[in-house]
Amino acid sequence: MDMIALPICSPEPTETLRAGDGSISRELWRVPTDEQVLEAFLRDIFETHWEGIRFGPLIQGAAYEWKCPSAPTKIDLMDGYLTVHFGRGGHFHLCIGENKGSEAFPTPPELRAHRRPSKAQIFRGYGRDGKPVTWGFEMWNGKDEPMISIFFANPFIDDDDTLANEPRWERLAMWRSIAERWLGRAPEPIDEQGAGFRGRA
Repeated sequence: MDMIALPICSPEPTETLRAGDGSISRELWRVPTDEQVLEAFLRDIFETHWEGIRFGPLIQGAAYEWKCPSAPTKIDLMDGYLTVHFGRGGHFHLCIGENKGSEAFPTPPELRAHRRPSKAQIFRGYGRDGKPVTWGFEMWNGKDEPMISIFFANPFIDDDDTLANEPRWERLAMWRSIAERWLGRAPEPIDEQGAGFRGRA
């Protein structure tokens, strides 16, 4: 894997979404969809932070938030597909580049364009109290279909997937590590100011 320049985008959000009352609902940092960048980023997420993430596709009618069964036993890249292996825990494939196919069975151009990511972003979502409540990454293919959402470790959710009685702020270490490395963004007090999913209406 070639080295890439870090950070991959400006520390300031690429876009800020607001609710009807003008409060911030989401901050977005656009991630380049180059194969090299996505490979390096996803390797870091799954190799370094696998214990704390939830991941899977979010589509209309379904939301998957799986935990890694273990640390990846192997991560490889072949013909545009990144494959994350968990040994007896299975594996998944994610197209992050040009899927050319074989000489005998080349991938048609329209299918290559469909499979390749068209948009990827890191996000910070805000709760009803106007403070951060969720942090993560999401990516879409060439037809704007969701490919994967990754939720970073959350101080308001316990290991058993229930809401925490008290925030566990140490879980923000993942977000802060990712924000500093990939966005050049220093730790911020606002991440520890929210009431979580029990925030006021």
